[in-house]
Order: sequence, then C-alpha cells, then structure tokens
Amino acid sequence: MTKTARKTPAWLLALGRVPPPETIELEGRTYRLEGVFKHDFFAFTGRYASDEAEPRRVVLKIGRRASLFGLPLSWIGRLHAWHESTVFRAVEDLEIVPRFTGRHGKHGITHEYIEGRQLKRTDQPPAEYFEALASGLAEIHHRGMAYVDLEKPQNVLLGDDGRPWLFDFQISYRWPFRRGGELFPLRWLRSSLQNSDRYHLAKLRRLCSPHTMTEEEIVASKRRSLAIRIHNKVTRPFTRMRRKVLNRIDPEKKRGGERGRVPESSQPTRVE
Repeated sequence: MTKTARKTPAWLLALGRVPPPETIELEGRTYRLEGVFKHDFFAFTGRYASDEAEPRRVVLKIGRRASLFGLPLSWIGRLHAWHESTVFRAVEDLEIVPRFTGRHGKHGITHEYIEGRQLKRTDQPPAEYFEALASGLAEIHHRGMAYVDLEKPQNVLLGDDGRPWLFDFQISYRWPFRRGGELFPLRWLRSSLQNSDRYHLAKLRRLCSPHTMTEEEIVASKRRSLAIRIHNKVTRPFTRMRRKVLNRIDPEKKRGGERGRVPESSQPTRVE
C-alpha cells in the first residue's frame, strides 16, 4: 500500500489555512504566482512573474499572519515586514543586494528576483565571488548594520552571472546611529554581530572554496570568538529540542534540510 504524504499542520504555516495570493499588483504590472520557495511558521516566500511576453519576476515574502490556537500573532509578521523593509532600503544600492520593490500590505515585502541558486559546498566559486561578497558585507558594516545570517551556504545566492547576492534580511541587525546606536550596549552588540559575520564569511569560503585561501587564512577561519562560542553553547540545545519536537509533529519535513524550505535548490516548487 502506498503511504499518503501528510500535509503540514496549518498552525505551522505563516498563512495558516489561507492560500498565498495568486496575483499581486506591482509597479503597474500584474504578477502571478509561479512557485513557492518556502512556507514555514514565520513567513511565506514565493516567486511571481508578470503577464508579459518576456516576464519580469519578483519575490514576495509575507510574514506571519495566522493566529496560534487563538493567540494573535500577526504582529510578528508586521514587525518582520517593517524591519526587513527598512534594512532593504538602507542597502539596496549595493551590488550584492536585489532591488527592493516595496511593501505588500502590512505583512509583506517584494524585491527583484535574481536568476541563480543557493550556494552549495560543491559549487566552488572563484576567489572573486568571495571578494565581492566581503566588499559588500564591509559596506553593510560601515553603515552600522550586520547581516547576521551567513552561517549556512544556502543563505547566499550564486547568481547565474557568477555574482554573490544577499536576499534575506529578516534577522539582520540595524539600529541607526542617530537613535542611540553608538551607546555602549548597542555598539558592543553591533561589533559582536559584525565579527560573527566576518567569521562566518571566512568559514563559508573555507567550506566552498578552500583552494582560494592561504594556509594562514584557513587557520584564521577556524578561530571562533568568545561571543560565538557562548552563543553556540546556549542555542544548540534549544535548536536540537526544537528540531525533535517539529520532527515528531511534522515528520514529512525531516527530509530535505531546513523546515519549510525547498531542499537543494533555490528554484521554487511549481504551482500547478
């Protein structure tokens, strides 16, 4: 007998039982849902294509809107959309960031779709790839921010043009200088997160393209700061516990990497 795949429980999805929008209006064009990249507890992310002979494509990300057993959680989606849109606007002029195309309601944002795929260890991009990524990251730091999410290769895009792209700023750090960002606690936090960015960038390069590094750079890439060591010791037990609980609740998602994300590719699942 063939086993029927179980659907993900609605409470684990950002939109709950409500399907994602089939069409959106953006910059005077109608875009139709072409595929889904990811739909997890915190956000839905999909690719939309315009109704044209040579369609333009954008990414729509909608934060949490569904309640959880009667507890309203739509404020999480509004907060994420507000935060990510402010970060996007602050860095969209950089060559490693897709063009930001605006907010979508209270819970969503849209940005330009980049042809490419999530970086994998087997890609082995050239040294120029990581030099461009390091340069863009340094400018993000110069503007008083930290990317925060460089720990995994799939959080960086390898464009078909061979360039690196950062596209997910949901947990990036941004606290403007003029609003107290230079006060000691925030300055220390920013510095720690930026050091973590540089460590994870070096680690990413070591994992994907060690042949582009010197022996000294490889050794340095293995040195974790005290803040990173403390963070790992504190968060890993919670991460393991969370994974065990979710795997019991939703065993179908045990296959294919990160929960809610299309595995092994940045290409979305097709919408029939």
